[in-house]
Amino acid sequence: MAILYKIIVFIHIFSAILGMGPGFILTTVVKSGQTMTELRHSYKIRHKLHIFVMVGGTLLLITGLAMGWLNPSLFRMGWYVTSLVLFLAALAIGPLVLSPRSKPVKELLATHEGDDIPDEYWQLSKILFQFENLENVIFLIIITLMILKPF
Repeated sequence: MAILYKIIVFIHIFSAILGMGPGFILTTVVKSGQTMTELRHSYKIRHKLHIFVMVGGTLLLITGLAMGWLNPSLFRMGWYVTSLVLFLAALAIGPLVLSPRSKPVKELLATHEGDDIPDEYWQLSKILFQFENLENVIFLIIITLMILKPF
């Protein structure tokens, strides 16, 4: 059982690197676009990186719960429960907050003619990026809790 737990911990840490690493730069990737052509390309790269985030995030949840199943005392530790609640909240932000705010941006990218970036994009993306930054802060808190296990 100890070997299985160590394997799950390894997968959990690897998944955090695979999923959260790219997640922290999703906003940065698209901020570098200076024209619509560059912006569209940046969003294509962002989409490819987001696949890593989704796979890593799914593995994080599965392995985190598996560790709790193998070691039920984790469910009595504040850092574990808080991390789990924050992670579920961060997952919910995707479809409930980010997706509705990214649809107008995607529509603008698909329909705008010309290579200039319209002011509307900057307004829409500013709101989207604020929520993405909030999500990154949540993930930083989770990482801190996992490392320090303060309570």
